[in-house]
Amino acid sequence: MKKIGRFLSSMPFAIGLLVLLAAICAVSSTITQGLSYEAYAAQYGERTAGLIMALRLDDAFHSWWFIGLSAVLCINLLCCNLIRLPSLLRRSRAFADPQRWAASGAGEAEAYGSEPGRLFKTLGMPEAKETETPKGQKALFAVRHRAGLWGAWVCHLGILLLILGFALGQMTGLQFTLYALPGQTKSLGDTGLQVTVNDFRAELREDGSAEQFTADLTVSDPTAGTTENGTVSVNAPTTLYGYKFFQNSYGWGADIRITKDGEPLQTEALCAGDFLPVKDKPELVIYFQAFYPDYIMVEGSGPSTQSMLPRNPAYLYQVYYQKQLLGMNVLQGDEKLTIDEYTVTFENPRNYTLLAVKRDHFTWLVLIGGVIMLLGLVLAFYLRPAAVCAVQEKDGNWHVYAQSVKGGVLFRETFEKAAGETGFVMKNEGDSSLRSE
Repeated sequence: MKKIGRFLSSMPFAIGLLVLLAAICAVSSTITQGLSYEAYAAQYGERTAGLIMALRLDDAFHSWWFIGLSAVLCINLLCCNLIRLPSLLRRSRAFADPQRWAASGAGEAEAYGSEPGRLFKTLGMPEAKETETPKGQKALFAVRHRAGLWGAWVCHLGILLLILGFALGQMTGLQFTLYALPGQTKSLGDTGLQVTVNDFRAELREDGSAEQFTADLTVSDPTAGTTENGTVSVNAPTTLYGYKFFQNSYGWGADIRITKDGEPLQTEALCAGDFLPVKDKPELVIYFQAFYPDYIMVEGSGPSTQSMLPRNPAYLYQVYYQKQLLGMNVLQGDEKLTIDEYTVTFENPRNYTLLAVKRDHFTWLVLIGGVIMLLGLVLAFYLRPAAVCAVQEKDGNWHVYAQSVKGGVLFRETFEKAAGETGFVMKNEGDSSLRSE
């Protein structure tokens, strides 16, 4: 049981969990979230759709496996840190204990000389403290960067908080996708808030490719009678009513005008991908499938666009009656679609904005975890704990020995250089001739 417990709280097990979690999340990211079984069946087939629903890949961050793996990983990291804490405390105290160093009389670098204060200063050590060896010899001791011993432990704590904050945020957070043409107002899920897109601008480069998208928004709370305004663009989200709005993508929309026997019947603004039931015959539905701003027919692959500029607009539509497809085609420019007594016209093409809206109550925990993890990395990689102890021998000279937890060869080279500058003689390994009896 102890072996099993050690394995479950070990870093190899944590790394295995991280790899497994990352792999499954990567697979889930390729699947559009939140669709129905019918939508998945149409896209992937019934068998794959059943597997997606059974494994909750349609709502990955609320699935049993994501919650379970996150919980096990957090417990693993917590146990790993708790198990290491007592030994790390003992090690930290021992590293700063002058009596222990004075009694040991050895280090990874040793030298003999007459002015230890200069050597301490050249090494960049803090002011040395006076102490005595168990034999009553006078000793000086200094330690620096002891916090570096805690680097890995603090980094693991930060990772734990990061994972915990992300998992809790995904499990309890709210997320919506909202798209609308300028001037349209849409409900924000079941929050009771109304989102109005006042304006949407697409900035294009000289070659016609997109450079930036900006949407001016007004969010209102009809119950409270309040509103908040903001502007969102790519990589510059805005926060309204506690929800963060991201400019996620864009598309094309147009006005669809329907007349009956030459008389106006209805006019609706529709985004590509939306359906419009005819007002007095709802079983007759117009599906605005796609818009091509600069239409071209490519042999072998079908309709396409040469640029993002509306130079030769074309509309791909489908017509359904009582859920049966009647036909589909492309309308160019001012061409009209006639269905019995109805005439359908597509006009006024323009861009719509696609917004991702999120609310995460645990962003603060992720932020704290990130800061702690970065602090741990700084402690681990930039603070090299070092201790230097000088013991006065009977002849009045000083035996100075030093050790660095992470210094290795670099620390020894620094010590040798400092010793040479301050008149100290290095003791070579196995050479005791310099020690005063």
